[in-house]
Amino acid sequence: MTTPTLAKLKVKLFADGADKAQIIEMAKQPWIAGFTTNPSLLKKAGVSDYAAYARDLVAAVPDRHISFEVFSDDVAEMVVQARVISRWGKNVYVKLPVTNTRGEPLFDAVRTLSREGVKINMTAIFTREQVIRAVEALDGGAPACVSVFAGRLADFGIDYRPIVQDAIVCARKTRNVEIIWASTREVFNVVEAGDMGCHIITAPADVLKKLPAIGTKSAAELSLAAVKSFRDDAVAAGLRLAVPASRAAE
Repeated sequence: MTTPTLAKLKVKLFADGADKAQIIEMAKQPWIAGFTTNPSLLKKAGVSDYAAYARDLVAAVPDRHISFEVFSDDVAEMVVQARVISRWGKNVYVKLPVTNTRGEPLFDAVRTLSREGVKINMTAIFTREQVIRAVEALDGGAPACVSVFAGRLADFGIDYRPIVQDAIVCARKTRNVEIIWASTREVFNVVEAGDMGCHIITAPADVLKKLPAIGTKSAAELSLAAVKSFRDDAVAAGLRLAVPASRAAE
């Protein structure tokens, strides 16, 4: 398999994060197609006024997908929050988890919202059954995404490829549902997602910033660069090792 260049990637690239300055900086890159956030990222970014933060962000980046997540644990209240969030901008997708913390599914809720015209990003998808039911619930409604947490599955030694492949097959039978490869861990995940036919991959900025370099070096060049860096660091650190004179001359 030949590693593609950034220009040849077929998968859409979303940046995952909630730092406003970083999002605005990433939005300067034409190859960034959208942005995703979640409550954990909002907490890390120190966001307290959710609505004000979101409206500022939409005003700063009005032309690309932005996902904002509900945070209630009550299904009925989640629906209300989703309707509020959807009014923040035409480019806004509402993230709703596949269940609440009690395991109560949200498939009926997203079906209703999607047919009302709410753009939905159904998130925290980990199983084939969740994929099938999510796509079925969203099929025929507003533009929607289903986020498969491939990276978190991999963290626990679970092969994410069959689930992602099933998701892609299911979504391609619809006119409005796209699959997001979520919880990206490394640059090669982007290559994998593209090769598998995934619509979108969302990744943190530190991964995305490495993408311009893909396809620019061979394995042999990387090997030599690694050896040189080890040598340079050894010299810079002033490392010394006494060896017998007879061995040093060899």
